[in-house]
Amino acid sequence: MTMTDTLRDTRIRLNHGSVLMPAAGFGTLIPDPVATKQAVKTALQVGYRHFDTAERYRNEAVVGEAMREIFAAGAIQREDVFVTAKIWNTNHRPERVKPAFDASRKRLQVGTVDCYIIHTPFAFKPGDDQDPRDEKGLVIYDRGVTLLETWQALERLVDEGHCRSIGLSDVTLEKLREIVSVARIKPSVVQVESHPYLPEWELLDFCKEHGIVLQAFAPLGHAMQPNVLTDPIIERIAQRLHKTPAQVALAWALQRGTAFLTTSKTPHRIEENFDVSLLPDDAMREIREEITTTIRFNPVVETGVPGFIPRPTEA
Repeated sequence: MTMTDTLRDTRIRLNHGSVLMPAAGFGTLIPDPVATKQAVKTALQVGYRHFDTAERYRNEAVVGEAMREIFAAGAIQREDVFVTAKIWNTNHRPERVKPAFDASRKRLQVGTVDCYIIHTPFAFKPGDDQDPRDEKGLVIYDRGVTLLETWQALERLVDEGHCRSIGLSDVTLEKLREIVSVARIKPSVVQVESHPYLPEWELLDFCKEHGIVLQAFAPLGHAMQPNVLTDPIIERIAQRLHKTPAQVALAWALQRGTAFLTTSKTPHRIEENFDVSLLPDDAMREIREEITTTIRFNPVVETGVPGFIPRPTEA
């Protein structure tokens, strides 16, 4: 990891292909397409150089349009930006992986994806319905494919040269161990919920041991209760250092060796969340030793159903 005082320019060298991944990433899970496009443009202009996308978000085309328009202006080039895409649960069968990958590339208007991630380790019934349910409203899982088979299909994408690295999301340590033990190409990135209320220290230690980047989504707790950003210890550190609670939580994420994804539609929040700088050692120690609240906000690791994405009937 190459870390600077501002932290915003931190780059992490991935374990495959000598790829440098910007540690501060911008997530694109924004339901409104107009807001998505403007947020991506703002994030690029602010300085974000890592964008996390997914077919499940249903907005890859808008993200691609925003990036293309910024690239066309000339100040930022495609090679300056790290693009992550994710394959959804309904496309886990090996014969569906390459078409899903190519569809994402086309929508994003990129020739190469920097990292392609299995969105969750749960396979759903294959097809165009992203949320297949039975007559009782229960998810229809696909028992005809294993996670290893899907992983091997991702390895072939790397072999073909259109994907520079691959990874997993929403996995437990147990499931990650299984893949690492048999993978020909090891995961470069593991994307999981992580914040001061869910530090995932054991998972982080395993990732560091195997040269895997742990990338935290919901690093600010996703504004859910109990609110990470109103934690007394986070607030106290923020006041002492003249930072916002969000800047403290994001700096903590980078300094302990993880990457993060943060999302906002508000320009000043997008800028603020990128403006992170080093915390003193005592602040890092306070967060680790004095915060005792433990909570997982997103139950996706148990079912494969994202907790932050509404079902179509709820949209």
